Amino acid sequence: MSNHEESSGIGSKEFMEHRQLKKGVAGWMLLATLGVSYVISGDYAGWNFGIGTAGWGGMLIATIAMGLMYFTLVLVLAELSAAIPTAGGGYSFARRVMGPVGGFATGLAVLLEYVIAPAAIVIFIGNYVEALTGLNGPMVYAVFYIVFIGVHLVGAGEAMKTMMVITAFAVVAIIVTAIGLLPHFEAANLFDIAPNPEVIGSTTFLPEGWVGVWAALPFAMWLFLAVEGVPLAAEEAKDPAKDLPRGIIVAMVFLLVSAGVVLFLVPGVAGASAAGGYGAPLVDALRVAYGENSMLANFVNVVGLSGLIASFFSIVYGYSRLVFALSRAGYLPASLSLTTKTKVPLWGLIVPGIVGFIASLTGEGDMMIQIAVFGATISYALQAYSFILLRRKEPDLHRPYRAPGGVVTAWITIVLALIALTSCFVYDIRAAFWAMGLYAVGMAYFFVFKHKEVSKHSAAEEFSAIQQAENELD
Repeated sequence: MSNHEESSGIGSKEFMEHRQLKKGVAGWMLLATLGVSYVISGDYAGWNFGIGTAGWGGMLIATIAMGLMYFTLVLVLAELSAAIPTAGGGYSFARRVMGPVGGFATGLAVLLEYVIAPAAIVIFIGNYVEALTGLNGPMVYAVFYIVFIGVHLVGAGEAMKTMMVITAFAVVAIIVTAIGLLPHFEAANLFDIAPNPEVIGSTTFLPEGWVGVWAALPFAMWLFLAVEGVPLAAEEAKDPAKDLPRGIIVAMVFLLVSAGVVLFLVPGVAGASAAGGYGAPLVDALRVAYGENSMLANFVNVVGLSGLIASFFSIVYGYSRLVFALSRAGYLPASLSLTTKTKVPLWGLIVPGIVGFIASLTGEGDMMIQIAVFGATISYALQAYSFILLRRKEPDLHRPYRAPGGVVTAWITIVLALIALTSCFVYDIRAAFWAMGLYAVGMAYFFVFKHKEVSKHSAAEEFSAIQQAENELD
């Protein structure tokens, strides 16, 4: 990037010529598929650690609580994204009503979630690849990062079509698993973990008591984590006002159903005590039912790998759009929002991918989940609070979709998100402190290098300049 381009100014026509996304490539069905693909890896690995932490009953309660949190969050985001359709998603909503500090604090929290979540997923991919080939470790992680970032560089339309196909395979594998496990389901298997005598209030239903439920919240979130990324595709949607609310709500309904399927059937066949430690719970449960070398288990292992790939692939898309939006607005280095001839953010894809790959080298998928959840819960509370402020400050803003329950719905999200945030300190204090450290470094960067620069303009001026430049280019 030349010095002349750097000095042309954020929002100028010359600046925006090199920062364009491809418009109109995603209808509501593709957006719903995107929402499912963000999350579907959670059905394949990671969630079951919550059973080992809280027992099946504890994980059930945690899942109901987090399912409610995500459902209310989705309703809030459906209204916000239809009213303010930009690639910044949560950052853009918060920036409008809480200024540059609130906007960056929200965007950074989402970025922490979206950069670290693929690291967790690629570790779980390694477990599935190991079950198939015996290979695992950094080389496997590197291959997946390189190949799927490469696919994204081809173009947004092509990437989304690829994602849709991969997600379809993942859904088929879940359906096949459900059909295969259902005849072998026994309710007694859900309660084969003995109550912990050292925990007050422990029972067969809650073997680790209510503290176990609290500690299991991050793993329950893993069944829904990242569905909130649908609004990041706003600038590539065909009709954002209609497609974004419909897409994100349809995705959430599907995810609630799929969460119920795996939560009941996997431990209901394999037993809760065993299921809580599985690296590939769907495959392992099928092997319990049909034998170690069963064709059904091998089929789900091969096809089910697509579920992990789908989430990995789509979250890479999500972080690149968020980095693009933050960079374009001046919060991150300008080079991160440069787009290629195919209108995809080159360095916005590569740089966070390198960070995620480095994080994956720990090999600790559960720790990566905790760090991602830390960022996610902060962002949920801030986005829901932005919704409340926007309702109060701009009651006349055109809202193509209005969230049922309004402010009450947003407060449910906030309360549950803050409870989930505290749970990060219960399961693994190391992960919580790592997350706090990374978040603190990000905020320090903002205050030292960017606060003065981005505070020169209001949110309205910032978005107006970007919109005007885009209109001129179009």
